[in-house]
Amino acid sequence: MSFNPTILWFIAGSILCLIELFVPTAFVLFTMGMSAIVVGLISAIAPQFSLQVLLWFLLSVFLVFFSRRLLPPAKASKNLDAKEGRTLTEIPAGEIGRVIYEGNSWQARCDDEMSAIAPNQKVYIVRRQGTTLFVVPQKIFHD
Repeated sequence: MSFNPTILWFIAGSILCLIELFVPTAFVLFTMGMSAIVVGLISAIAPQFSLQVLLWFLLSVFLVFFSRRLLPPAKASKNLDAKEGRTLTEIPAGEIGRVIYEGNSWQARCDDEMSAIAPNQKVYIVRRQGTTLFVVPQKIFHD
């Protein structure tokens, strides 16, 4: 059974674009998906699969770099003054989870080592250490 590379590129591109809807990656997966769709269109005139992969890679790198130039620069603040975010995954006590903050997925740890935070809960970001945000559940302030 042989596969049609054009269909493969369209499926891969669609999946990458759809994943961006559920796991925000600052348009990285979206640009890679769009690159795959473009390569799918070009695959009819460039049937060599290795050339298609190279084209997809180069186009993806270019689009990711170009899309970064269109986004506003990130603020380099380590003190976040208790801004809000939302958990993407559960954050078990003393362990790492994921939160969405300013449209991006971040690694996060609960600032209270004894509490766990359920997925899809509002949290306050109290500080940042490297690429990890320290959060507390919103319900602490509203009980």
